[in-house]
Amino acid sequence: MMTTRLCALLIAALLAGCASTGNPKDPLEPLNRKVFAFNDALDTYALQPVAKGYVAATPLPVRSGIGNFFSNLDDVWTGINNLLQGKVGRAGSDVGRLLINSTVGIFGLFDVASELGLEKHDEDLGQTLGVWGVGPGPYLVLPLLGSTTLRDTANFASTYVDPVPRIERVATRNTLRAVKLVDTRAQLLNAGRALDEAAIDKYAFMRDFYLKRRQSQIFDGRPPREEDDEAALPVPFQQTPQRAADLFMAQPVETAALQTDE
Repeated sequence: MMTTRLCALLIAALLAGCASTGNPKDPLEPLNRKVFAFNDALDTYALQPVAKGYVAATPLPVRSGIGNFFSNLDDVWTGINNLLQGKVGRAGSDVGRLLINSTVGIFGLFDVASELGLEKHDEDLGQTLGVWGVGPGPYLVLPLLGSTTLRDTANFASTYVDPVPRIERVATRNTLRAVKLVDTRAQLLNAGRALDEAAIDKYAFMRDFYLKRRQSQIFDGRPPREEDDEAALPVPFQQTPQRAADLFMAQPVETAALQTDE
């Protein structure tokens, strides 16, 4: 797919000919910081204003339904990765969530499954590879796509199970991607303000938070203790909804996949 090819080219460009720093987790820090500054400016002058307008114009029940709809689609990928990790019970729960919310919940607009006690999980291929023992590799900040690691770029494979890219009508496909992007960014407005207030070095804060969060996800919230784990994260980041945090900290921004032709 075009998105996958684009990501591969971006990763190759980042890795090729870059001088490393003394930080083993972030050997490409000089280049990463430049890309981070570009993404931050794009967010400040484009995504944030649009997200604020979306919140002001869209009633909370409508925003909740939109968020639930996209979260329901994510359960497909989550279930596959739970199964790959040997978490059969969780995978069965994910399938149950998908079936219930897609039917009783009216195409996922209502999260009926959670009310019935089926817990929402979050698993992806990067976590699966981590469970299998694959190391994270260098930390990367990709243009438009945000924070990741070399291992976590495997998450671009999710496009092969996401039904949205398979919608034939380009306008409909792009509209859904744009709505998901704006809705997800809107959920992060409070977290963004907390970051601006708490972080002296936004880049370092985001990098360290991302790496710790991914480690915690791989070990289901019980990662091996490290010496630098003493630093507590601000409460707004501890409580940020999982799906929303994926855009802010880790997952590809959907604008990179918008298409103008076939």
